[in-house]
Amino acid sequence: HPHSRPRHPGARTMLPLLLLLLPAAHGIAQLRYRPALSREPPLEGLTTASTFVLDQPRCVFKDYGNADIWLVVALEQAVSTFNNTAGPGTPETAFQGFPDPVRAYMTLNATLANYPCPKPDGDITVLRVGSETSCAQDVMRPTCNGPLPGPGPYRVKFLALEGSVPVAETAWSVPIMLRTAKSPSSISTTGSGHSAGMIAITTILSILFAILLAGLVAMLVFWGSDSCGGSSTFSKPESVTVRRYNTHHVYDQPAARL
Repeated sequence: HPHSRPRHPGARTMLPLLLLLLPAAHGIAQLRYRPALSREPPLEGLTTASTFVLDQPRCVFKDYGNADIWLVVALEQAVSTFNNTAGPGTPETAFQGFPDPVRAYMTLNATLANYPCPKPDGDITVLRVGSETSCAQDVMRPTCNGPLPGPGPYRVKFLALEGSVPVAETAWSVPIMLRTAKSPSSISTTGSGHSAGMIAITTILSILFAILLAGLVAMLVFWGSDSCGGSSTFSKPESVTVRRYNTHHVYDQPAARL
C-alpha cells in the first residue's frame, strides 16, 4: 500500500544518530589546566623509582562544587583510548590490573573542599602519586594510590564526575618519567678507577709514613744507646758525707773564771 511507506526514508537512520550525538552535545568541559610536577620542593624528590609529586588542582574546578575529582594515571600510549565514562573502582580502572590489562587507573578522589581556593597559608598543596603500599595487592581497594610499576612514561589528568557522569576534565600532562636504579653492569668504571687511584695513593702514603716512623724510632734507639755508653766514662760522683763534730771538750770544760 502506498501509505505504508515512510514519508522520509532516512528517518529510521537519523534517530539513532541523534541519540548518539545527544551525550556529545552535552559534552565534557575542557579546562585550560595541565597537571605538572610540583614546583614546590617536597621532603623527598619530585620523582622516585615508584612515585612522583604533582601540584594540586587548586582553583581549577571551582564551578563544579558537587563533583568528585579523580586523578587518572595512564600509560602514555593509552591516553588516546581512555574512556571518560569508565567508572572509578571498576575492573576497567582498577589499580591492581595496571599496567596490563588495565592501561589507565583512577585514584586520589577528592572534593572541591579538599582543594580550597585560594590556598590557606601552611596548606600542603602537592599530591604524591604512588605512595600507598598497603593496598597495592588488595582487590577490595581498586582506587588504591599504589606504587607505580615501572619507569613510565606516564601521563595524568584530573577528571570531575557528578555521580557517574563526567562533567569536566583537564588536559593530559606531558610524559612523566620515573627514576631508574642503575644495574651493576651499567655503572661507569670512571668512578671505580678514581676510587682505585685513591686507594693506591692512600696505600703509598701509609707505607711512606710507616718508613718514616720506623726511621724515627731507630734514630731514637740509637741516640739512647749512645748516651748510655758515654755515661760509662764518667765515674759516678760519690755522695759527699758531711761529718758533724761535736767539740765535747768545749762543752765539758767549766766556764772560764773571770
